[in-house]
Order: sequence, then C-alpha cells, then structure tokens
Amino acid sequence: MSPHEQTDSLAQLPQKSRVGIVGVPPRAVMIHLRQRQAQIFDLDEPLVKKNMEETMGYLPRVYCAILRTVLLNALHLELDAIVMDIGPGKCDCALHLATVLSHHLAPPVISCRNLDEEDFGTPWCRAELGLPEKMAKITTSIQNPEVTNDPPRPCLPTAGFWGVPPRDFSLLKNFPATTHVYGWARCMENKTPYNLTLEQQFNPKIPTVFFAQSFCAKTALAKHLAALHPRGLFVDADVSGSSSIRAKIEAFLELSGVPLAAG
Repeated sequence: MSPHEQTDSLAQLPQKSRVGIVGVPPRAVMIHLRQRQAQIFDLDEPLVKKNMEETMGYLPRVYCAILRTVLLNALHLELDAIVMDIGPGKCDCALHLATVLSHHLAPPVISCRNLDEEDFGTPWCRAELGLPEKMAKITTSIQNPEVTNDPPRPCLPTAGFWGVPPRDFSLLKNFPATTHVYGWARCMENKTPYNLTLEQQFNPKIPTVFFAQSFCAKTALAKHLAALHPRGLFVDADVSGSSSIRAKIEAFLELSGVPLAAG
C-alpha cells in the first residue's frame, strides 16, 4: 500500500480510534494517528492474558512468539483498525499474518512498508537504566513520531544486548544498568527498522548477548554476529525464557567479569 493509500485508509477512521500497530509503522503514519488522537496498542507486546495455544488454529507452531502474540492480541482486543509494517524492517511472516488477520477479523488491516531513512538517534539504547526499563522506553518510543526533547545522558557500556525486544522481559533483569542495546531494538528507537547496517553494529570491546526469538529469521544473523564477536553469546527463546536460558546469560555475564544487576 502506497503512503497515499495508507493516509486515505487512516483518514476514514473516527477520532480517538483504537488502533493496533505491528512492527514500526512509518513516521508519517504515526503522525497521522497522533493527529487523530488514536489510542494505540502495540500488538507485539503481550497485552491479553490468554493461552497461546489458541493461535494454533490460525498459524503454524513454528511462527515466532511475537507474531503469535500479535494474533492473540488481535483476536481479543476491540480494535477499529490494525496497522502493520510488512516491509524489510519486519519479515515475510508478518506479511502473511496480515493476510490471515484480514480474513478472520472485521477491523481493516492496513499494511505498510517503513522505508524511512531519517535517523532519530538512540539515546535510550545508551542510557544508564535497568535493561527491562530501558527496553520498555525503546518499544514505547515508536509511538512518538517526534525527537526526544529531553534525552537521557549516555553511559559507558560494560555489557551489550543485541537483538529484538524479547517477549519475556525477565530475560533482561540480570543485565547491569550500563548495558548498551544494539540490533533491531536500536533500529526501532532510531525509527529506521530496515537499516541493516545499523542492525549489524556491535561493540567488540564489551561482552554481548545476541538474542532473537525462536523461529525468527533473525536467529541466523544473531548466531553469525555472535560468532564474529570476541565475547559473544547467542541465545534464543520461544514464548518465555526458561530458567536454563536465564542461568546461561547470568553465567556468561559473571564469567565475563560483569557485575549483575541487583535483585
């Protein structure tokens, strides 16, 4: 769908509509939603407490937990429309999920491709803040099409987290507040989700965990970059992070001389 067609579709929505978003829609789309005072729901995040097995009637089990979460949210939230980025910054699986949603749901599914190139910066990725809170700031930032007016001060990194925001944020709790964020999460904050050059960046001087959701195509890049990194660890997780995965991350950080976060 062209930017003009996207705007036309959004213009038909009433003021203060309930709109679900998937991925990082183009900035022009987010500006339009804000102007219409839309109530935005990030469908990539677990918003409803329902059994994930409910998605098995619509999607194969090997779809990543994020897209199955999108489907679960869409089935149970009362939405006026869903806006999905199906471009190179998301994945082909999202493209096919848009088809599934269009077939089974009444609200219109507005597909778009975010090809934005303007860099908005990544202050939260470099801020000194607990990693779960930092990742929440990054994911929430996609709903604001404007530059951060009061950016946090950067910190010197002692560890790195590369990848996508995990469905289960408990995987992040042991990282120190001086962890820098890389990968697609950094592209999210920069509002350029298809910027592969930015996505592939990492800091070879700090121990870094390379993460992707199980069954996501990004597991290939995560595993590849972890092998190139002098002190890299590749991990993947499905719906939730197991105790063994959390223990693996904790051991990696401790053996790398990184003090764990308190609690």
